[in-house]
Amino acid sequence: MDLQTLLQQVYFGNTIEDYAWFFGMLLLGLVFKKLISRYFSHLLYRLVGKNSSVSIEQFDALLTVPIGFCVMLTIIFIGSSHIELPSTWELASKDEFGLKMVLGKGFSLAYIISFVWIFLRLVEYFGILLQNKADQTDSKMDDQLVPFALEIGKIAVFIIGFFIILGKIFEVDVTALATGLGIGGIAIAMASKESLENLLGSFTIFFDRPFTVGDIVTAGSVTGVVEKVGFRSTRIRTFDKSIVTVPNKNMISAELDNLGERPVRRAKFMIGLTYESSVDQIKAVVSDIQKMIDEHPKTNQDGRVRFQEFGGSSLDIMVMYFVDSPSWDDYINTKEDINYQIMGIVQKHSCDFAFPSTTVYLQRENQKKN
Repeated sequence: MDLQTLLQQVYFGNTIEDYAWFFGMLLLGLVFKKLISRYFSHLLYRLVGKNSSVSIEQFDALLTVPIGFCVMLTIIFIGSSHIELPSTWELASKDEFGLKMVLGKGFSLAYIISFVWIFLRLVEYFGILLQNKADQTDSKMDDQLVPFALEIGKIAVFIIGFFIILGKIFEVDVTALATGLGIGGIAIAMASKESLENLLGSFTIFFDRPFTVGDIVTAGSVTGVVEKVGFRSTRIRTFDKSIVTVPNKNMISAELDNLGERPVRRAKFMIGLTYESSVDQIKAVVSDIQKMIDEHPKTNQDGRVRFQEFGGSSLDIMVMYFVDSPSWDDYINTKEDINYQIMGIVQKHSCDFAFPSTTVYLQRENQKKN
């Protein structure tokens, strides 16, 4: 038996040559998928416009995998054109519900998903471009706008992909559906009440601007730095370095304290000296601390140092001052420096810090009564 005769032998309705074409193309696709994907990625990079802020390597990292998925689907489609399902199975035609229709619809669905995936990655690419430009400006507004626009772009791609699937896979009259529902009806049909509230909250945050990215805020029980204002939620990094995600509807309904808008930060605390301290020592300590705070380069002239009250175990001096910076780092660094200087002033005047103590007096009872 020669090779040509062998290749023409039929098994399950297909010749060995047909199977060889199918598996050969599948093997070539697996071997060269990465190379082909990179080629189309580079071609797409040139089509969308090269940009120095995003390298070709970064673009490849975004697009190679979804393009590779699309390439493999194409190779499988071309290879499967040589394969027919056995006629002895008596399957329904492609136009009737059955295995052929399911395979055809499933393949079309996978194709649509691959293109949606590619366009989502392109949206991410343009998001990186916009973020790089935003990082070059001093305004916080564009830092807040970029993630918001990125999510809108992704949602638009999802919605378009959803309607393409309805039209191509389920054969729904998309035009009639869109006309009947309208934009508002589509939004209500595709989103829950809570999602709509969060969406409206994001628009309120964007236009009313109660805070921007980088501000330190307190929203309810959460305090931290705003890292991202998204389509549904706001991401806050606390001072413990954890990420807290707060729904946008809560950000606009709760009492919000924007600490980043404060021009200064206040520090207020009490120091207690022992009752062994004399009046002159107390006056000298108060005077020196007041002078030190007034002359400190990081404080303003609104500081107050006063001998306030006689505590249970100490003579209490109130210290209050304002750090001329909204920055948390400036605040804690200044407070540390002032605390060190207060300790030095107390030691300079031979005073001691008080701490709660108890003195017990024992009285002997007469053994005999006269």
